[in-house]
Amino acid sequence: MAFWNEKNLAQMSTEEWESLCDGCGKCCLNKLIDDETEELYYTNAACQLLDNKAGHCTNYEQRFKFVPSCTKVTVDNIDSLTWLPDSCAYRRLFMGRELPTWHPLRTGSKEAMILAGMSVAGKVTCETKVRDIEDHIVLWPMKDIE
Repeated sequence: MAFWNEKNLAQMSTEEWESLCDGCGKCCLNKLIDDETEELYYTNAACQLLDNKAGHCTNYEQRFKFVPSCTKVTVDNIDSLTWLPDSCAYRRLFMGRELPTWHPLRTGSKEAMILAGMSVAGKVTCETKVRDIEDHIVLWPMKDIE
């Protein structure tokens, strides 16, 4: 049986925890919250460290040095990270859901995730090139199949 079915999030090793990340890049997107409604909006403006073509961080190990506002997802803060997309493995497992069939831990590669439209690869622009972030609101990051 797979470790994510045998253990809860707090029981996972660092290696297991890190492997849960599917590498979709959605958490690297700038998000907006409406002051009046508190509704969350995703944008296609991505962190300056995100490789826009491949959809992954170009300096993951040192990301906090270059982007101090980057959030580290941990077992201690997962319940407060309501901006994580429903497709996020950390969020899914925390909510008692299964990993989706397209998840790289289940398929052995990121190809199924990309084919399912779950990756930001090729869909984003660097935040440093964005003038009015409100013009970059998109709906596709909210997609959650399964």
